[in-house]
Amino acid sequence: MLYGLNNFIKKILPKRLFYRSLLIVAAPIILLQIIITVVFFDSLWIKANKGMTRSLVGEVETLFDVYRTQQDQKHKETLIAIYNKNFDLTVSLKENEILPEEKTERWYSPIDRSLRRELKSIFGTSYWFDTTTYKEKVDLRIKYKSGVLQIFFPKEKISPSSARIFALWITLPGLLLITIAIIFLKNQTRPIVNLARAAEKFGKGEFVKEFRPSGAREIRQAAYEFDKMRKRITIHLNQRSEMLSGISHDLRTPLTRLKLQLALIKQQDLAKKMADDVEEMERMLNEYLEFSRHQKNEETEMLNLNEIIKDVLKKYEGKEIRFHFDENVNIGVRQNSFKRCLSNLIDNGFSYGQKVEIFSKKTMDSLLIFVDDDGPGIPEKEYQNVMKPFYRIDKSRGQNKSGVGLGLSITNDIIRSHGGNISFEKSTMNGLRVKISLPL
Repeated sequence: MLYGLNNFIKKILPKRLFYRSLLIVAAPIILLQIIITVVFFDSLWIKANKGMTRSLVGEVETLFDVYRTQQDQKHKETLIAIYNKNFDLTVSLKENEILPEEKTERWYSPIDRSLRRELKSIFGTSYWFDTTTYKEKVDLRIKYKSGVLQIFFPKEKISPSSARIFALWITLPGLLLITIAIIFLKNQTRPIVNLARAAEKFGKGEFVKEFRPSGAREIRQAAYEFDKMRKRITIHLNQRSEMLSGISHDLRTPLTRLKLQLALIKQQDLAKKMADDVEEMERMLNEYLEFSRHQKNEETEMLNLNEIIKDVLKKYEGKEIRFHFDENVNIGVRQNSFKRCLSNLIDNGFSYGQKVEIFSKKTMDSLLIFVDDDGPGIPEKEYQNVMKPFYRIDKSRGQNKSGVGLGLSITNDIIRSHGGNISFEKSTMNGLRVKISLPL
């Protein structure tokens, strides 16, 4: 039961920290206002309303009784004039009229309920009143012989003015407190939002400017630690790139000398085998460097997906490759990294198959890109392993001596740095399908 209650609370609670904090602050204020209002209406306003209504109905009863006992028409007119002048009532006799059949009483109004209760106790059912037609007055009609005695009186005679003052005093402070709370909470949550955005941006491999911690002590401490971590990781990545660049420079020099020496060897068969080995070493070196440098700082920009694909496919002219997209889609990507990702997938497809097909599908909040090939495919149990660096499945995908097992690992890192994910399925061509999901 408690578990179900917790799940229900989690579902109805706001997802953002700002709204949760605002709810914590505003809920007690609103609840307190409701309690105070209920107590006020029950103990003060309703009692005052009952007393004022009873007094008014008493005046009307006295008027009705005296008017009914008077035989002289002049005396009746004098009585009406006295009431109009001294009791703030507008009284008139409507001969040959009947009470309206339409009920205008509001069941939810305490004024109507109180007035109905007092009138019914004195006049039974021989009355009718309307509190809605006129803004400031109440229309009361009482059956009198063959006509109707119509009485207009101000609503203030049965509605305490303290209710408006109370409503004003109870509402304005509450609104003021909630406004102050909103301003305060925005200032408190803004540093957390900024920190989350910076962390997300850094996690995607985007360049993060100097981050300035702000907010409460705990938030500033977290921001300081994040900034330290960011700097350490950046230094580490730079050192790795510099080290590999140095290694590359150092290795390329002897490789170049080996190529020159191989060109001088007279035994062409032996020289060709050794040259192939040297070229393989160069390819391995290039892949190592690409693996280390693919996250190099590059600005994200909105690009047309069709144009990116067309640009990538230029180097595959003459090969059996197709692509088709249902609509033009603009997506925020780092152009060079994303092109490298697509190239890796296409190269992987042609390494083990003869045909490659690329197509996309747009959903509500994401873009799906599919790359199919007609190769031997990959066993389902190996889907996660193939994205590990230097991992190769020679038994299922055939021997491929031109790679070192970094292509899919680089592709996975690039897609994850864009906030997406990559997965594998069996293609419609009985080969491998690579499914890329990117947020829109």
